[in-house]
Amino acid sequence: MIALRALVAAFSFLTVLPFGRLMALDGKDVARGSVLFPVVGASIGALTGGAAWVLGDHLPPLLAAALAVALGAAVTGALHLDGLADCADGFGARTIEDRLRVMRDHTNGTYGGTALLLDLIIRVSALAAVAGTKDALLFSIAAGALSRIVGPLLAIALPYAQAQPGAGEALNSFPSQTRAAGVALIAGLITFFCVDDSTAYPLSLVATAAVIALVGWTAKKRLGGVTGDVMGAASELVEITVLTVLVATL
Repeated sequence: MIALRALVAAFSFLTVLPFGRLMALDGKDVARGSVLFPVVGASIGALTGGAAWVLGDHLPPLLAAALAVALGAAVTGALHLDGLADCADGFGARTIEDRLRVMRDHTNGTYGGTALLLDLIIRVSALAAVAGTKDALLFSIAAGALSRIVGPLLAIALPYAQAQPGAGEALNSFPSQTRAAGVALIAGLITFFCVDDSTAYPLSLVATAAVIALVGWTAKKRLGGVTGDVMGAASELVEITVLTVLVATL
């Protein structure tokens, strides 16, 4: 029963699919379910990459990739895109209090809009490069799995910065080094089976670690800790970085 609640919580937290209607969930369920985040990320990646693979046989690569990205955004409710935009707007403010206040305001400013535009351009371009091929599926699964290790890892490394409850609070309230290690192991295994290139595999892991470290360092310096928006932004950045690295190694 605990395992089922964890699985339902993982999908409910990371997608807009109505799994949460199956049972009442709380923060502990989300924390337990975080070990399955890479599985959810891989599932979303399979949906997106699979769409790019199939559509790429019938449509121009750019259009196929754009439709695939739109499908992924619909399933996730653009959760991580929202975090990226909020962080881009908030990190430029003068004080920690101002940064946190701006990040709570979900109206996108110039920095947020620019960040979203660049992110989507990179994501669509990367998928367009492999649209119509099996690589679109495999690369998206790997990037989706690796990108979802961010929350549990940042939760054990940094305190929660927002005074008000937020999406990331469930992970920070019940941090676990064991779960964080499990998340990294599961994501690493998924990536290993998707990426058979001896160069691309370690590069994707190094890229993931570098992005998480950079975002974590920036969040500590600018906010004094982590928030749900920071976790979402880091996840988004890991995903497009891994996609870029994998495409570049072809």
